[in-house]
Amino acid sequence: MKKLLTAFVLITTLGTAPVMAANDTLMPVDTMNYIGYGAIMLMLVLFVVTMLVLLRTFKVLTRLLMGAEAKNAPAEVEAEVVPAKPKNSLVNKLLSLRPMAEEESLLTEHDFDGIKELNNPTPAWFMGLFYTTIVFAVGYLLVYHVFGIGQLQDQEYQTEMTIANKEKEAFLAKSANRVDENTVTLSKDGAVLQSGATVFKTHCAACHGEKGQGVVGPNLTDEYWLHGGKINDVFKTIKYGVQAKGMPNWEKQLTPKQIADVASYIKSIYGTKPAGAKEPQGDIYKDDAAAKTASI
Repeated sequence: MKKLLTAFVLITTLGTAPVMAANDTLMPVDTMNYIGYGAIMLMLVLFVVTMLVLLRTFKVLTRLLMGAEAKNAPAEVEAEVVPAKPKNSLVNKLLSLRPMAEEESLLTEHDFDGIKELNNPTPAWFMGLFYTTIVFAVGYLLVYHVFGIGQLQDQEYQTEMTIANKEKEAFLAKSANRVDENTVTLSKDGAVLQSGATVFKTHCAACHGEKGQGVVGPNLTDEYWLHGGKINDVFKTIKYGVQAKGMPNWEKQLTPKQIADVASYIKSIYGTKPAGAKEPQGDIYKDDAAAKTASI
């Protein structure tokens, strides 16, 4: 303690020395003051720690002198003679583990080089899970490989592909019915033209003839058109009709796909020159392909 006080006084003196001898050193006065203050704070901390250690020591000495340990001795002796019953924690119960205090009762007769084996059984929950997997495996074998109730992977693949193809057809059919006079395109597909021919013979042949040669309505096989010869114009004419000339609109009787199909069919019979064709009506219209052919 005496040495600590001496060191404290010495550092305090050094901390104030820079102020008195500022002219005899190259270090700035403020820096020397900060160093001195830091040393003082360090010594204060050491002083407090020393006091706490001494206080702890005094308490221990007081307990020894007052016989505190002597009073606790009987309880400690009793605890050694009658050991406390080990507590079986919740984790041990869940895992079916026995406490370490019962280790001697779990020892088996197996002994190898001083190493003994404990008879600590597998947890009940683990065995239950194990037996469940066995039952599941037997059921899986019966369902998929014996009775054929469930589908194997290759069968599931075929089923999914069939469903996907049906959904694709439904989607394409729905998309086809979204066509209008602005989005319609000329098709040369055989199935489309066959569908258009069926629609034409059912709904259009009465006015335009079975081969499009024209009866009440105009001839559809020549290069003359009353309301435009583009695929968009043909679609629009069929859809909305021409009330002034007696052609009805087919917007409510036919689907957009049927109108598109019959429009492509009408464009496909250009130049067929059927017998008994009606005289030309309207203005000349030639497709780009026909115009290129004529120029060649």
